Amino acid sequence: MNGESHERRDQRIQDLWRTLDTRNEGQLDLHALKKGLRTLDHPLKNADDLLHDVLKAVDTSGDGRIQYNEFRVFVEHAERELWQLFDSIDKDNSGGLDKNELRSAFARAGITISNAKLDQFFDEVDVNHDGEISFEEWRNFLLFLPGGRSSLGAVLSYYSATANVNQEGDVTINDTLKGFDFLPPPGYFIAGGLAGMISRTATAPLDRLKVYLIVQTNPKQAAIEAAKKGAPLQTVKNFARPLIDACKDLWAAGGMRSLFAGNGLNVVKVMPESAIKFGAYEAAKRALAQFEGSDPKHLRPTSQFLAGGFGGVISQCVVYPLDTLKFRMQCETVAGGLHGNALIIQTARKMWRQGRLKPYYRGLGMGLAGMFPYSAIDLFIFENCKRFVLARKAKKARCHEDDVEMSNFVTGIIGATSGAISATAVYPINLLRTRLQAQGTVLHPPTYTSIWDVTVKTVQGEGLRGLFKGVTPNLLKVAPAVSISYVVYENSKALLGLS
Repeated sequence: MNGESHERRDQRIQDLWRTLDTRNEGQLDLHALKKGLRTLDHPLKNADDLLHDVLKAVDTSGDGRIQYNEFRVFVEHAERELWQLFDSIDKDNSGGLDKNELRSAFARAGITISNAKLDQFFDEVDVNHDGEISFEEWRNFLLFLPGGRSSLGAVLSYYSATANVNQEGDVTINDTLKGFDFLPPPGYFIAGGLAGMISRTATAPLDRLKVYLIVQTNPKQAAIEAAKKGAPLQTVKNFARPLIDACKDLWAAGGMRSLFAGNGLNVVKVMPESAIKFGAYEAAKRALAQFEGSDPKHLRPTSQFLAGGFGGVISQCVVYPLDTLKFRMQCETVAGGLHGNALIIQTARKMWRQGRLKPYYRGLGMGLAGMFPYSAIDLFIFENCKRFVLARKAKKARCHEDDVEMSNFVTGIIGATSGAISATAVYPINLLRTRLQAQGTVLHPPTYTSIWDVTVKTVQGEGLRGLFKGVTPNLLKVAPAVSISYVVYENSKALLGLS
């Protein structure tokens, strides 16, 4: 094989055995094998599951230990199979494998591998980094592959099992801290924070309009009467009347400044909320992938749904007091009243006097009940639609999904769709929560004793339609907000080198 003499091969195998047998006992148990591989700094040194498979494959006597004669037979058999695979890939008979030869071999084997994964595998095996994998490098890296050495699929599975490729694209060989390897890189939190800040500022006036309509408890009588009389055209006109009147009222209360009331506080609140939501979502995906034994990018539908819900709930718990303060401040904004920091301070003091910390967490249960399905539905729809689009493009281009890109326009459309569906599904819950948060303010003077109380009073006073009050401006706000958020998030991840 590769022009090596019999004597040279014997000497090399003996030298390898002496390196592995660090205790010079003439045999290797699992602990000794692991210690020897660490001396070699071999990729298997910490891959405990694979080490059991190696020990079982080499130990033909079944005594739980590897003797030299068993080791020699295993190595010679492994090298023959590795040479046959190497020679079949080396189409130009140069004695070395370049990336194009490897890529072509994977394609012939019907295996789709991304360019990034191929680069990582190649760089790991090409020890001297001369741009070519020699048989010696190929053999040393794959020697302890337990079986299937004539299959590139087995080689790729072996590499994936021993190499943990982190999200920055660096390769580390199973040296992550047990119990903490589900934590995502900080770049996900940064990307999430930027996405939340930009999208929320761009849609602040629509958010302001939504809150203003929600806290009003007296619906426009003209719209109701027109509907009763069966005047469709008049109904449509009066349906838009509350929006027009609300815009006029808000403008009269302070012009452009009134439309952005609470946005500073909103940004302070939404940056950590969005950062934690996306970061916790990525962490949940990794944790559930470990539980499943799968890839975080290809979770089961149930796990995908739960990961999205967990991300939303964790972020909601952290920022809920700021969320309540923002709603209360917006409901205290009236013509001739305080604005800006003065209004924030006054509102915070008023809430403290009403019950110290309790008013800040009023409606938290309802908030979590609404946030879990909202975040779960939103992220579930977005991720699956994104995967569907990328799979179609990859199939059309005959490449791996990681090597195709999705345009910002498509990302925005998918984001707007997922956001609109999830927001509509949980809107009644959020409306009731908002009224609990805003109770006792200038725009919403009624007070409630519980979640049940606010539900009963809303339905009795405004009917079931009252549960969807403000849904129109909410959708006008949510669709572009979520769309912008996902576009910023995906582009920020790309800039930070995250997948």
